[in-house]
Amino acid sequence: MNKLSPILLAAGLTLFSAPSFSQKKNTTPPEFSIKPSETEAHMRFLASDELMGRRTGEQGNYVAARYIAEQFRKLGVKPVASENAASPTKSYFQNVPFEKLGVNQSGEIVAEATTMKSGDDWILMTGGATDTTAALVYAGYGLENAAKGWDDYKNLDVKNKIVLVQSGTPDVQTPSEIIASSTEKRKIAIEKGALAIIELFNAPMPWNMVNKYFTGEKIGLAPESAAGKTIPHAWVNGKDANLTRALRNVKEIHFKTSGRQTKLINSYNVVGFIEGSDPKLKDEYILLTAHYDHVGVGKQGGQPFTAEDSIFNGARDNAFGVVGLLTAAESFSKVPPKRSVLIVALTAEEVGLLGSQYYAAHPLLPLNKCIFNINSDGAGYNDTTIVAVMGLDRTGAKAEMEKAAKAFGLGIFADPSPEQGLFDRSDNVSFAKKGIPAPTFTPGFREFNGDIMKNYHQVSDNPETINFGYLQKFSQAYTYAARLIADMPKAPQWVAGDKYEEAAKKLYVK
Repeated sequence: MNKLSPILLAAGLTLFSAPSFSQKKNTTPPEFSIKPSETEAHMRFLASDELMGRRTGEQGNYVAARYIAEQFRKLGVKPVASENAASPTKSYFQNVPFEKLGVNQSGEIVAEATTMKSGDDWILMTGGATDTTAALVYAGYGLENAAKGWDDYKNLDVKNKIVLVQSGTPDVQTPSEIIASSTEKRKIAIEKGALAIIELFNAPMPWNMVNKYFTGEKIGLAPESAAGKTIPHAWVNGKDANLTRALRNVKEIHFKTSGRQTKLINSYNVVGFIEGSDPKLKDEYILLTAHYDHVGVGKQGGQPFTAEDSIFNGARDNAFGVVGLLTAAESFSKVPPKRSVLIVALTAEEVGLLGSQYYAAHPLLPLNKCIFNINSDGAGYNDTTIVAVMGLDRTGAKAEMEKAAKAFGLGIFADPSPEQGLFDRSDNVSFAKKGIPAPTFTPGFREFNGDIMKNYHQVSDNPETINFGYLQKFSQAYTYAARLIADMPKAPQWVAGDKYEEAAKKLYVK
């Protein structure tokens, strides 16, 4: 891990001292005694200017990771043995290797009479320079899924050819799913011997926004193949019927690009473990997650800024959720629930749910022992009388979450703004795909409106704009909900017919 400023660390790690806790029998869980000064102190540090927007792979991100780890250490939360640790000793840090890409540069794709220009009609997402003419082979979504009985490469030979695929999956076309599935599509294409891959981008997101957000500096998971091989991977504007038609109707194209410069960097998921109190149930665990990264400073943030304020502090998105994790760590370290608790502060959510995607592929504890994931993430809040839960009615623990919210004077609202597809847009989806019931517990809102967008990914999202009384109640409700679910006699399950139910049946094979 990069060297951190000793002054900054000293300031952060001494913000408050852990309160003493009586060992006398007390039926009231510790989360009911969490002080507002404790949750406020976490928020003021994690969303401070000194952390420079906590961008993945940059110094402020490392400082946030260190702060979370040292809170775990102070509370007695245990590290978990990691195959990615720098030494054989246990570590709080799961190293997540990334590839940092330079800006999109020049290039063209020529399909007979149609010439598509890089930066206008298409974007190079990764890959080095190439100048080749090769056969173009259409391969559906470019995925293989034995569980669902489909293979888009069946009877196709793509060796030394260019593969054309649709974006996303047959089920989901959100930007985050397209990013996540793109990595898998590229990996499969490489294994099949393809020269390059072209993806027709069709998410419900205007192409000019895609150009804005993806042509600049970009971070992706580093290739995992032994040789670290990658191939050019382009997103073409699939919403333009002329471009789609041109590519679908030719058998050969010319693909030229100057490539994107790459640099390998690291960031970290921060992982802590608390053993459960029940001799039998402690072999199972509940997973608590929230991402601690944000978008950085100035042009990195993608939104307006000034010379006076150019730092995207990310108080709501997502220091709020991390404060919930730290509240849970403090409470459960004093009085554990019956099942064990794994707490994972995730990196790289803002660049495509990459920290959770990596953890789900490289879990430090068996996923089939995880009964539930409560993720905490949000754009902000416009109603401090409630919490909002994506998946409240889908994941088998509605009563427990309602009880937890009510205990702190809060109502609960299920799946606001359904048109936004929010369940599949945060880190919970990385675990839901594996079969784990995984709702997202978020600050209260009923719809996206001006109150939300005023601070969402804006330089104004700093601690001074936070309702600290609500932050305390939210963090307490999140923790108590986790305790109630961890204490359930029978593990909660997806409701019958949910699209992730089949994955759960495979994960939890008796």
